[in-house]
Amino acid sequence: MPQGLSRRTLGRSAVAVAGTFGILRHARGEAALKIRVSLDTAPSHVRNVSIADFLAKLEAATGGQITSEIFASGQLYPDLNVGKALLQGQVDMAAPGGWTQTGIVSDCDFCQLPVFYGKPLEATRRAADGKAGALIAKQIEAKLRVKIIGPWIELGSQNWYTTKKPLNTSDDIKGLKIRSPGGAGISWRINFFGGIPNITAWPNVPLALSQGTFDGFVSTNESVSTAKLWEAGVKYSYQDSQYVGQYMPMISETFWAKLTPALQTQLMEIWAANIATYRDNADAAQKRARKLMEGVGVIFTDPSKEVLDAARKAMQADVGTLAQAAKLSPEVIRLSEDSANGAV
Repeated sequence: MPQGLSRRTLGRSAVAVAGTFGILRHARGEAALKIRVSLDTAPSHVRNVSIADFLAKLEAATGGQITSEIFASGQLYPDLNVGKALLQGQVDMAAPGGWTQTGIVSDCDFCQLPVFYGKPLEATRRAADGKAGALIAKQIEAKLRVKIIGPWIELGSQNWYTTKKPLNTSDDIKGLKIRSPGGAGISWRINFFGGIPNITAWPNVPLALSQGTFDGFVSTNESVSTAKLWEAGVKYSYQDSQYVGQYMPMISETFWAKLTPALQTQLMEIWAANIATYRDNADAAQKRARKLMEGVGVIFTDPSKEVLDAARKAMQADVGTLAQAAKLSPEVIRLSEDSANGAV
């Protein structure tokens, strides 16, 4: 019997439907389990859309044994704080960006390695889906007492965005205050290009940007578009594909333990069956977002392959500083570089 439910409550549930979240009965006569999900992006964001689709499929496949409620736009917690909330059982599921979890597992900053800079997202995917990702997942699960339910959602390539300073080359970053979503790796890159890092949680970005708290930020076309940040002053973007942001879908051990082995397996199988679609949708969303922003007057600069290669080479020469600042383990560096170069 689930904790906190009396036999009288369970008896009444046999003839009642509570709320709008579906059937509130397990096949064996127990009340349904509602999973509370915290996301800090808007409902229209590709991460939210993916998670909502997954949860709808899960509820349908389990006949209402698992229902859900999503708290979007940071209503409960920003990603920077959601790990602690999961650990304390204050929320059941989240899919934080790996870059926001580097204070808990420093190897989450693996994607900041220069070997991925300016490269197609497939390079990062090989690492995340391979041995580097498995190493990180194991650490996250142990530190936060969560279950990572499968491959990560790809947000897409992260780039520079500014309000007043045109971005024609990376030299235009020099001297600018640049918002970072968190993580020593991003701060290292901002410093490398001569910017001044400013860590601000995503829900606070529109107001801070309009107030001039910083001059620009690192994000993706999709995130900028769903937040309509041109209304807060965004006018320019330098599209250098610094790294591929990824969201790590995780469920608290407390909630996971409430599921039968059969439900646990079913949940993971549903995620595995849909993750390729979620990734394709994210890629398409990034392309649509750029077209939308071009339509409202945002000016984009696309550096050449030669420019990106030269910047990557220069950053690689300073990879030791990054490794020290981000506290990256030698193992995750080796595995990431092998994957990016196609070795594993």
